Amino acid sequence: MLNRVLPRNRQFLTARELQGQGFSHYIINQMVADGNLVKLNNKVYENTAYTGDASDFGYIAAYAPKGVVCLMSAARFYNLTTFLPDGIDIAIERSMKISTIPDWPTFHVWYFSKKRYESGINTASDGTAEFLVYDKEKTVADILSYRNKIGIEETKEIITNYLSLPDRNLNQLHRYAEILGCKKILSTYLEVLL
Repeated sequence: MLNRVLPRNRQFLTARELQGQGFSHYIINQMVADGNLVKLNNKVYENTAYTGDASDFGYIAAYAPKGVVCLMSAARFYNLTTFLPDGIDIAIERSMKISTIPDWPTFHVWYFSKKRYESGINTASDGTAEFLVYDKEKTVADILSYRNKIGIEETKEIITNYLSLPDRNLNQLHRYAEILGCKKILSTYLEVLL
C-alpha cells in the first residue's frame, strides 16, 4: 500500500510526486480544501505540514521554472552584500513569460537578452530547495551593468566584497564583463579598489 502521509521534510511537492505517493486528484483537491496543501499552480503545491526552514527561493521553481536568481538576490545569496532586497530578483529570457506571479514572496522580474540570460547559470540549494542562480562572477558583472538602477554604494560594496574572496576568478569576471559590455566600467572599479 502506498504511503498517504505528507512528508514533513518537503516544502514543495509536484502533482506527479503526490500521485506517485497514491494521492488521487480528488484527495489532492480535498487536501487543498482542508488547508494541508496550498496550490501554487497546476503542477506544484506547498506542503503546510513542512517543519523545516522556509525557502523563498523554492517559489521560483514553482512560478518560474526557468527563472534564475540574479542581481541583488544573487549577491545576497553569495554574501556579497549586507543589503536585504525587498523581493527576489529573477531573470528570464525576453521571449519567456511567467503566467502567475505570487503576492508573496515578491518577484522582481528582469528580462534579459538571450546571451545575458544563458551566461553563468548554476544550480544551487539553500538546504531546502534547489534553484537556478548566476555564478558569483556573472552576478558581479550584472551588478556593474545595472549599477545605476542598483545604486553606486551597493555596487561598490558588492565589488569590494567579491575582491576580498579567496576563490575569486578575475579572468572569468573579465570574460563576463566583455560579453555584457561593461569591461570599461569593471576596469575603472578595479583600478580604484585594487
